[in-house]
Order: sequence, then structure tokens, then C-alpha cells
Amino acid sequence: MSILIVGNVVKDTYLNLDSRTEHFEEDKHHTKWLDISFDASEHFYYNHHSSYSGAAITLEVLQKLGIAASISGSEFKIDENGITHVTTKSHRYILVNDDNVSYLVSSNPEYTIFNPTKPLDYLYIDRSAIINEKTAAIIADYLESHPETKLIVYLKNQMNKNLCTLSEKATLIFSESTKFSTDFYTSSKHGLPFDKTIFVSEHDLNFKNIVEPISIERIDKLTHLSVYSIAAATILGSFIKGYSIEKSLKLARLNVENSNIDSTLSLEELNSLSYAPEESLELTAAALMKKGILAADESGGSIKKKFEQLNIEDTFENRHIYRNIFFTTKDIEEYLSGIILFDETARDHMDTGEAIPDYLISRRIIPGIKVDQGLAPLEDNPEENYTKGLDGLKERLREYYQMGLRFTKWRAAFNITLDENGNIITPTDHCINENCRILAEYAKDCQSAGLIPIVEPEVVYDGNYTIEQNASITGKILDHLIKELKNHKVNLKACVIKCNMVLAGKQQETQSTPEEVGKATAKTLKDHVPPEIAGVVFLSGGQTPEQATDNLAAIVNNGPFPWPLTFSFARALQDPALYAWEGNNDNLEKARQAFLDRLIQNSKVID
Repeated sequence: MSILIVGNVVKDTYLNLDSRTEHFEEDKHHTKWLDISFDASEHFYYNHHSSYSGAAITLEVLQKLGIAASISGSEFKIDENGITHVTTKSHRYILVNDDNVSYLVSSNPEYTIFNPTKPLDYLYIDRSAIINEKTAAIIADYLESHPETKLIVYLKNQMNKNLCTLSEKATLIFSESTKFSTDFYTSSKHGLPFDKTIFVSEHDLNFKNIVEPISIERIDKLTHLSVYSIAAATILGSFIKGYSIEKSLKLARLNVENSNIDSTLSLEELNSLSYAPEESLELTAAALMKKGILAADESGGSIKKKFEQLNIEDTFENRHIYRNIFFTTKDIEEYLSGIILFDETARDHMDTGEAIPDYLISRRIIPGIKVDQGLAPLEDNPEENYTKGLDGLKERLREYYQMGLRFTKWRAAFNITLDENGNIITPTDHCINENCRILAEYAKDCQSAGLIPIVEPEVVYDGNYTIEQNASITGKILDHLIKELKNHKVNLKACVIKCNMVLAGKQQETQSTPEEVGKATAKTLKDHVPPEIAGVVFLSGGQTPEQATDNLAAIVNNGPFPWPLTFSFARALQDPALYAWEGNNDNLEKARQAFLDRLIQNSKVID
């Protein structure tokens, strides 16, 4: 398949200005413009980023969708890192201040070149193209002599007669407006064929109102100009791949919502984010299991206790700084596939103003969230607990999906207690059955909402039980859990189990060695977890960071396993960073390094 993009490559330079306004003036449209005579020593850019735009964005999208394409008239160079560089003479400065975007562009744009070197299956005239009469005639002649070539036209400017004439030959048309005020454009000869036109407006992307509109108000990471190109190119690539209109528009929306200015999503990533189909959920689950998962989902009570140990005041600001230590650590995407957030954190923003789920997605980390609402006593057995949170869960899941979250977690806690003869009293069958039923109901609701459920039946580490007693109870819980998941028709291929390691309780006089933990845990899981489950992740459960890593290594050494296996630690990853930080922001880099060191150590174990 051969596709040629006819358009200009533009070098965009994004200048994010600080929030002061004294050096700006407004025009009649209330757009703020920079007074270029400002004193640079008093006004600064807090971000300066350059990237290719125009036809280069279209090329990036198509290549990420697995479609070989080239740009007419541009030269390409691939550096030692495999990054494609495009030569260009066109430049544009984009000034961003708060929610206002201004553009400084050349008054003498380059006209687009059309120079195909081989027969084409598709010819796409990009929105960046500046077509004069001569080039339009050359394209028309080419199409006349190559009737097999399909033409796609992006009509950015309805006054461009050259493109309007070419659009009569188009298989597909993108247009930025449904309002055609000129006699030329509304005439019967040149009017748009609405049965093959997709309208890309500043606020919506729609096709005859048959799908949900795509919001493109993306000043945070994309200007509206970049959004137009990403949306249109994704639809085009999806059509070429054979997807339906509805599916293509859905993928376009996801690409717009989750891309940044120099990196769009691959077809695999788009499908894994796509809503509802079971195969997409399975792709997301598989992606989640490729690396580790950070559990950064401590409730308000839990994080308060952690802070109190170091005399850190439990304020929103300190919680924000603490979470950001982990999110801003360099290279975490090399070691983490996902991060589990708490509700407060999922609604928080990075210091740049970017929503935290969006920021994680931009780093190729899948954002997830804890959705259970803690423990409560069982009504008929107050000595044991169940996990609450099913009330209103479906509504919360829909909101979380819209926020960009793609997986969830629900914890059920089981305490092993013994009588004076060392026999197991709890957990009772009733406690196990009730909590497993709730886990299964939660998991089904998650998958119905397009989210991957992590089910966490934790045998609590505190206790005086033996490793053999832990193995017995863990296996029993897993049997009941799998049975309930199947009864609720949960897709096991899109469901992850977060499990405790099998080891003696913390109060047991004889503690388990890593070798004992490895053998007991591996046997328990192999005996009680079916091969179709998406994966198993381990919690650290109050173990020291070193103990958790050593035990994880011992478990891995007792493989292979029929499903992927990785870590989903909280304290075993976070505590070294917390104690390095101590609430003192002079220690932020020290804390990030402590966190990174733990990530590297655990990632080496599962590689």
C-alpha cells in the first residue's frame, strides 16, 4: 500500500508564558497578544518546546497506525536513535498564556510541492497544504492518468477554489465548517457531498451525529491546529485499516485526548484504550502486565499515619508534593506499566496544570484507581470485615473512565486468627464467600464500564500463623474467588489478581526464608489460579523493601507460570523515598533516586 501526503512540514515552537498579564494587550476578539517590547528579565517562558507539525503530524499518526506513508517534497533523515527528522523552511511560534493561544506565522508561506515517485493507492491533501493553480492542475492530471488512486482532501479554507475543484474527485473530504457563505462554495457544482464529508470543527468531531462528539479543547498539550491533524489522520488511517465509521471516530477521539505535541498513540495503544470490546480489555490487561505497577492509592487515613511517623503535616500540599515525587522521577516508564491512584490524586494536577491521569498517559503509563471504600464489620459477624463501595460504583466508574483511567483496584482483607490450640478460627467460610462475591460483582461492573479490574484478596501479614496455614487459607480464598468470577461471567483474560505472598505471619516466631516463600507461593498459585487469568501481581503487605524484593525473586525462580507475574508494591517502593524526603523539599531529588533504585531492583527480578 502506498500513500502520499501532500502538505507542508512546519517547525512549531511552543512558548508557554508565565501567568502575568501586564505585557499583553487584547485585540477586538479579546485575544491576548504579547507586547514584544517587554523586559525579558521580568517575564519568562516556563516551557519552550519545539516539534514538527503540519504534514509531519499526519505522517506520525499514520506510521503509528502501521501505515507506510511519505510526504511530497520533504526530505527525511533518521538519526542513530531511529527518530525521523524532516527538513523544513516553514516556522511558526505558538504563544500560550493561561487559556489563550496566539500564533506568529510567516507572511510568505511556501507553496506545496507535488512530486510522486511511484503509483499511489491514496493521495491525501493535508490541511497544511497551500495549493496554487499550477499544482492543482498537476494533481488533477495525475488523478486522470491514475484512476485507481483514491483522493482524500482536507478543506481548511472553503475559499480555496483550487482545493474545492479537486474535492469533486475525492473519496473522502474533511472540512472545518458546515457554514458555506460564498456563492461559489454553495453552488450545486461545488457544494460538499455530505455523504462523504466529515466535519472537524473547533469543538466537535462528528459524522452525521451518529457518534459522541470529540472534544478538542486541548490547549494543555495540543493547540487546536494540531488536534485537527491528529483527528483527521486517525480517521483516515482507521478507514484504510478497514474500521467502521463509528470505530474510526472513537479511535480519533482517543488519539486526540491522549496524545501530546510530538507523540501520538499506536494502533495497539488506541485499541487498548478503546471502550467496551472484550478484546480491547484483554489488550489493556496484557499491556498492564508488561512491567510493574505502583500502588500509590493510600487512603487519607493511611497517608496521615505515614506522615505522622516523620512529623510531616498532613495537608493537601504535602500530599501533592509526596505523590509528585513518584510521578516526576525520571525513566519510571521503563519500569512501570501502571500506577494506582487515590481519588484525590486522580483529580489533582501536575505543577504545569496538566491533569495527573493525562500526564501519566503521556509517559506511556496506564492510570488506574482504587475504587473500594474501605472495610466495615459484617452484620452477622462483626468480628470479621467486608469491603464496602458497591453503592454508586457504576456511576463512579463511568466518571473515572471519562477522566482517562483504565483500570481499578478493590481490596478485601482476611485476617488469620488461631485458637489456643493453634487451629484456624478466621477467616470463616461466610467471610470468604461474601468478600469474593463482592469482588466478583465489582469486577463485572468494571469490565462493563471498559475498565480492567484488579481483584485483591489479601491475607493480612499481621498474625501468628505458619506458612502452611497461610497457604491453606490463600488457596481456599482463590478457589472461592475464581468460582464467583466465573459465576458473574467476568472475562478472566481481562482480570488481574493482586495476591499476598505465602509466608508466615509477622508475629510467628519462625519467619519464612525466601526459598520457603518462593516454593509455597508458586505452588499455591499454580494449584488455584487458572491459566486464562490475565496476570498475577503481588502486594508487599508490610514487608520491608528488601524482604519484598527477595521474596519476589524467589517466587519468580519457581516459575515458569501460565500467566504473567509482576509486582504491585506500595510501601516497599515508596517508603525509601518517604524517609529520604522527610517533608523537606530540599531532598526531592534524593527521594526520587531512592524510589528509582527500588524500581530498578524489582524490575531486574521480573525480567
